[in-house]
Amino acid sequence: MITPPDRTPLPRDFFDRPVLEVAPDLLGRLLVRTTPDGPIVLRITEVEAYDGQNDPGSHAYRGRTARNDVMFGPPGHVYVYFTYGMWFCMNLVCGEEGRASAVLLRAGEVLEGTELARKRRLSARNDKELAKGPARLATALGVDRALDGTDACAAGETPLRVLTGTPVTSDQVLNGPRTGVAGEGGVHPWRFWVANDPTVSPYRAHVPRRRSS
Repeated sequence: MITPPDRTPLPRDFFDRPVLEVAPDLLGRLLVRTTPDGPIVLRITEVEAYDGQNDPGSHAYRGRTARNDVMFGPPGHVYVYFTYGMWFCMNLVCGEEGRASAVLLRAGEVLEGTELARKRRLSARNDKELAKGPARLATALGVDRALDGTDACAAGETPLRVLTGTPVTSDQVLNGPRTGVAGEGGVHPWRFWVANDPTVSPYRAHVPRRRSS
């Protein structure tokens, strides 16, 4: 008999830990996105850790700005950023308040609300591709900058919440370099994913963008 995933919300102290502890521990957890059209439930299968001012790959490496302010805490909040002029990506803030760190949600398996996700991800060839990559994940869940700063641990109703789910055992967690991160930050093996899961996105090294002549 298969034990159903635990639907207990994760408490704030789950996120109030170093980012390299929180990131792999998010694998197998359930992310619930509540929308006016109904809920979407996603099982997290791939993440990346970003360690603030200790990490050249982090948005907070050079300090606090209006854009990255949420990364500085409190833990358990949602940091959403806009990239390449067209996509949103979603992170969960962790660590002690005042010291920026966050986990990028890179991929997941949509367990409930699949029809809602399909309407947002019309280009997906199958359901395994609905949230296969950070921009696809945010699109499937209807996440944009309006959700930046959302408290995922708030009491009562919140548009985003993380549930206990079924944590992945350590032997099923793989790690390697982060995808598309340039320079010194690109060598950190801070991408974590569930072994052999078909929803995990492919690794891509950073490719410098050519300047137009």
